Amino acid sequence: MIDFHNHVLPNIDDGSISLSMSLNMIKFAAEQGITDVVNTVHYKHPKMDRKQVNYNLINKEIFKLQNHLDEANIPVKLHSASEVFFIPELIQLIDDPLATFSKKKYMLIEFQPNLVPELQKKILFNLKMNGVNPIIAHPERYIPVQENIITVYDWLNSGCLIQVDAGSVLGNFGTKIKNVSEKIIKNGWCQIVGSDAHNDKKRNFCLNDANNIISKWIGKESKKLTNDHPRALINGEAIFIEFEEEKQRNNFFVKFFKKMV
Repeated sequence: MIDFHNHVLPNIDDGSISLSMSLNMIKFAAEQGITDVVNTVHYKHPKMDRKQVNYNLINKEIFKLQNHLDEANIPVKLHSASEVFFIPELIQLIDDPLATFSKKKYMLIEFQPNLVPELQKKILFNLKMNGVNPIIAHPERYIPVQENIITVYDWLNSGCLIQVDAGSVLGNFGTKIKNVSEKIIKNGWCQIVGSDAHNDKKRNFCLNDANNIISKWIGKESKKLTNDHPRALINGEAIFIEFEEEKQRNNFFVKFFKKMV
């Protein structure tokens, strides 16, 4: 499995607070069958942004942590990415190597909990027009999505990818969020599931446990969310997806096919 979305680098954001914690976290990840970890440091977040955080620093820290993993014989490969907080100037970050990854093809985007979806459309569209595919981080945790799940379909239909947190699947954020994540996944609206791990205690890597639940929901298709699609992102490959649109009035489902590049 490949964990896409976590905060495992020590002393960078609100994630791991020490090298020891990072090693404990990744060792636990390896025990679950995780072979690759894509670290997604918080970037441009108003509550935790550090001006000194940049592409060179993060890659340096990734290199150092990878060396410690190799010395400890922990068989996990690290990859560098970021979780960009949504700002109106998002389009200005397309040439920032920390904001995008896989040759500028993707950007993982986090919104404030009470986002207003209508205000984001133009900016997300501009990213697409400039060759950057937005990946919406944990939409199930946003209040407007909980009130109107069709928001997720609108993102998907406009060319975004969707990433659900493993902790949401497990119910770690409450029953309501778990139910929303289940619906998103069963509808085929989710392409990636990531642990969003922050520490070695309550928010550790939990991809395997989530995958066991997702397998009960969608069978063998769960492998696409926890391995195949994250691997494609790392390699800069296209993701072929099938998803369903829920017609709110008559509960009728229509299947669509999309290609993400």
